[in-house]
Amino acid sequence: MASMRDIKRRRGSIQSTQQITKAMKLVSTVKLQRAKQNAERSKAYFHCMYDTVNSILKRTKNLEHKFLKSGESGKKAVIVITSNRGLAGGYNSNVIKLVTRGELADEDLAIYAIGKKGREALQRRYEIKADYSDVIEEPAYVDAMAICKEVLEAFSKGEISEIYLAYTGFKNTVSHIPTLLKLLPVEINEKESTVESGEEASGESRALMNFEPEDEEALNLLIPKYITSLIYGGMIEAVASENGARMQAMDSATSNAEEMIDNLTLLYNRARQGSITQELTEIIAGANAIS
Repeated sequence: MASMRDIKRRRGSIQSTQQITKAMKLVSTVKLQRAKQNAERSKAYFHCMYDTVNSILKRTKNLEHKFLKSGESGKKAVIVITSNRGLAGGYNSNVIKLVTRGELADEDLAIYAIGKKGREALQRRYEIKADYSDVIEEPAYVDAMAICKEVLEAFSKGEISEIYLAYTGFKNTVSHIPTLLKLLPVEINEKESTVESGEEASGESRALMNFEPEDEEALNLLIPKYITSLIYGGMIEAVASENGARMQAMDSATSNAEEMIDNLTLLYNRARQGSITQELTEIIAGANAIS
């Protein structure tokens, strides 16, 4: 059995750690409230933009555009959104596994890293094309525009053939879903939207999409906004997921520390009781020897 001094030292160390995890939980809780509000406000626009572009393309026939077909290069770009800090449970590792063990694991990838943890984990295996780790601290639409501009330039030049977004979708405080979304070339989702299903059910026919100005000019304006919106929405949801995951991890760590402190307190009391019993036994034995 460990000595009383060792037990007391270890208990003090765990108590100090518990104070840190409790403080981090409180900080994450406050940050989560703001991030959750941002995610909920942007979610409608995020999904509406995705559905709108799919709806436009489904109503368009025989459309040829550079953003609707894969480039000549075999390299695929992945915009990976993680955090700059750890202590968030499996938040970062789940996104990294999505890239390293998912459908793109064996592909030639160019990584556009948003978050230091993703960059550090992936740089040993893939090419880090660009690092935007600073923008994840306070995501802004203008940052998403800059990232979109760079990846679209690479796509237009033929340096990459496809663009993906890997992020953690925010469902609620305790549910976060690692998601891999294909951005380019734009693929038409076969699943009908609610509006279109309603039209079909009521027997109304869907008219083909007409463009004004021409279709190429219209898509040149629409697709960059579409990509920017998805990147920005991914960052907003990722920040909310990060704080939710960190809050849960720190709550579990605090509870585990409390349990360990209780066990060590019990061990300390037993050791102290044993020490007192031994001292009494020695005193009684000494008194009997004198008499």
